[in-house]
Amino acid sequence: MLRTVLAALVAAGAMASSGYADDHETPEPRTWESRSQITADGERIRYRVIAGETYLRDDEGNPTASIFSTTYLREGVEDPTERPVAFIFNGGPGSASLWLHMGVFGPKRVVLPSDAEDDGAAPFDIRENPESLIDEADMVFIDPVGTGWSRALGDTDPVEEFWGVDEDAASVAEFIRRWLAENRRWNSPKYLIGESYGTTRIGALMRQLEAGWNDVSINGVVLVSVVLDFKMDHTAPGNDIGFVGLFPGYAATGWYHETVDRSAWNNDYDAFLNDARDFAVDDLLPAMVRGHTLPDADRANIIRRYSELTGLSEQYLNRSEFRVTLSQFRTEILRDQGLSVGRFDSRFTGVEPTGIADSPEGDPSGYGIDGAYTAAMLDYFTRDLGVDITNPYTTLGGVRQWNWDAGPAGGDNSYVNVSPWLERAMRQNQDLRVLATNGIYDLATPFFATEMTFNRPGYYDQDRISLTYYPAGHMMYLHQPSIEQLAIDVRDFIE
Repeated sequence: MLRTVLAALVAAGAMASSGYADDHETPEPRTWESRSQITADGERIRYRVIAGETYLRDDEGNPTASIFSTTYLREGVEDPTERPVAFIFNGGPGSASLWLHMGVFGPKRVVLPSDAEDDGAAPFDIRENPESLIDEADMVFIDPVGTGWSRALGDTDPVEEFWGVDEDAASVAEFIRRWLAENRRWNSPKYLIGESYGTTRIGALMRQLEAGWNDVSINGVVLVSVVLDFKMDHTAPGNDIGFVGLFPGYAATGWYHETVDRSAWNNDYDAFLNDARDFAVDDLLPAMVRGHTLPDADRANIIRRYSELTGLSEQYLNRSEFRVTLSQFRTEILRDQGLSVGRFDSRFTGVEPTGIADSPEGDPSGYGIDGAYTAAMLDYFTRDLGVDITNPYTTLGGVRQWNWDAGPAGGDNSYVNVSPWLERAMRQNQDLRVLATNGIYDLATPFFATEMTFNRPGYYDQDRISLTYYPAGHMMYLHQPSIEQLAIDVRDFIE
């Protein structure tokens, strides 16, 4: 997930991610293999599962890190060069891959209510997943160092070696090359699927995999809840473009919770969202640029229209100079009901302890799902796959001191922007295609920020870029109609 940490879901997870605490010799990597079958897209598929550790090594052959991954290989494939392989990971930075694994692409998934309710407590509904991608592609779910059971080894300092934009991408690229060699799949079609910061990782991987003679040419990337350029959604002082990137998401939230008058658009949701897009770029951004020189009549019109499109009061917008940060919006939009809305999914609401705060107590779209996913992933690993690791499993929160200095992609006094690396890869690889999937109610990686990113001239070949939308949030697969459509969209993209 992106930037904001939900919680250290396992108390000792951070300690486990930093390597072995004692001085004993590093043991050999462990693997667990099994076989199973599933009906996916109406077809019964037999597959092999390999869950286990892969050691990364330094130039002298000493192990520096253990990457835990779960590989699914369809059985009965005659020609592996015709069989795609998808490398799949989540974001954070610092998140294990359980969300995409147990949420949409793996053979088992945890099923939560589609109407954005809290997940409650065990037992959770874990069932065979007919939307799994196994019929169309082999899958490799990767947990980067510091997530899941992946960790630094020996005296290796994960902060120095692995926890940064470039460092993380380099380690994942090394794992991918190792996997391709060990499984003899260099000539198979290759896809990267990442969610949230995982899409940032994909941008950085374009530099690691595509920009050199030891090239790993990628056929396609699936960006689930996109963040390539961080300034496009960050509501920090002086960064007006972030308010523009978020505004249509604010409007969508107002529509969902009925703080706007839907009848003013004849209940036409698409027309409403298009008006919100137009207002953001044609009215809001120029008004923010004008600042104190904006005429009073124009200012009043901006505030009135902003209020109509979101439901925020004109008085509030006037006091905020129509620059409403994400935390402020989440707290204010349903304040009169004593509720806040989710960051990852603004359909979710949470009860606030006080009616005067300017930021929410937590994220209801985070604490409303984390227990179910953690329990489902570990139950599946231990019960179905036989993995008997007893070390703490870090869902999210073990990674710290992330190095955001990405050289040409950004630095200490600027926003990380890996989009140029994806643009370059598309120029230099004529077969590279992009599928960007967007939850309308995602305020962590808002859909309009994605649109603005891909509207840039660097993405000159728009025929190789597809954007899809779902009436859900950051994890659109929480919503049953959306997971069904997402599975179709990804499957069609790979086909």
